[in-house]
Amino acid sequence: MAALNENAITRLSTTAIADLSSATATALYTVPAGYKLCLSHAYLEVAGDAGAALAVTIGRSTALTDFVGTTNGDNLDADEDVILIAPVPSATPATNKLYAAGVIISIDVAVAGNAVAGVVYLFGFLIDV
Repeated sequence: MAALNENAITRLSTTAIADLSSATATALYTVPAGYKLCLSHAYLEVAGDAGAALAVTIGRSTALTDFVGTTNGDNLDADEDVILIAPVPSATPATNKLYAAGVIISIDVAVAGNAVAGVVYLFGFLIDV
């Protein structure tokens, strides 16, 4: 019987980010052997005011923007505020990627915000190859 992450969009990882004032990339998930990954979305939760400047991207560790380009976090103003991070739906759908086994998915704090902690919840599904 196949696992839930092969049959439904599910939470793939929960990753703490200690300090959103550090402009750096953080690994979120590594695609397991024998699978491809299709990402769906992510949520970023903060522990306080993230600041007006905060901007993040998500993608493979060697690209950092191929799933979602710059997403502003300027409306993350208080503890337990959460934003949805996903490709923007439109009349012309955004092109998504399938990620091969071994690819590392990362979030990049492209523009530093305030010194608050965050948690990233990453969602998607695996495809058996």
